[in-house]
Amino acid sequence: MSSAQLYDTIGATYTVTRRTEPRIAARIWAALGDARTVLNVGAGTGSYEPPDRHVLAVEPSALMRSQRLPDAAPCLVGSAENLPFDDQSFDAAMAVSSVHHWQDPIAGLREMRRVARRVVVFTHDTSDTGWRHRFWLTRDYLPEVADLLAGRPSVTEQARAIGARMEPVLIPWDCADGFFEAYWRRPEAYLDENVRRGVSVWARVGPDAEQRAVHSLRDDLASGRWAERNPDLVDLDAAELGLRLLIA
Repeated sequence: MSSAQLYDTIGATYTVTRRTEPRIAARIWAALGDARTVLNVGAGTGSYEPPDRHVLAVEPSALMRSQRLPDAAPCLVGSAENLPFDDQSFDAAMAVSSVHHWQDPIAGLREMRRVARRVVVFTHDTSDTGWRHRFWLTRDYLPEVADLLAGRPSVTEQARAIGARMEPVLIPWDCADGFFEAYWRRPEAYLDENVRRGVSVWARVGPDAEQRAVHSLRDDLASGRWAERNPDLVDLDAAELGLRLLIA
């Protein structure tokens, strides 16, 4: 299933839980530097688009485009791998939590590099088992996530393809954007179907794995086993769970 088909299927309630997290936005916007014209690739509903720059968005999913606010940046139909713009058309190109959906991430990143003088990508480093063991949800309840990553280029390979440096981004405990790892200190949130519907991972692992994980987590929260397994999280204000900024 392509990313457009996936989000046309699951994206109806996306804006309920997915929104701009100000602390992460500040990192992304700072990385854009003095860029005045910005292309947002895989733009979704428009989260993280800087309000003080001239932004043009590209998004393949009709359902996601339909949920953009009336005052959001204009949005074209298109995919990262074939951007319909001349070389160096923009000061910067950005992609936020989008690269993992692209059929050919390397081709998409190179297209961004072609059409813009600066590239900023907010993504996940899922290239080693350490990430899966650090995050309790994948470690204890949803090991199927590993299968979704098979054959995908690592974040190091992605950075190398566009000559990018890599910076870690910590996830605040009260993160406003409900992406997959966002509720690392609020495990009860994963029992909420609206939360899960806003994250493509749950749709991609399938209903059997989803329901098994949810039932196991519910039981462990009720019994206190989750708290016993994760005693250090309650004192953390932010967690390192593999989020990265690539800046070229």
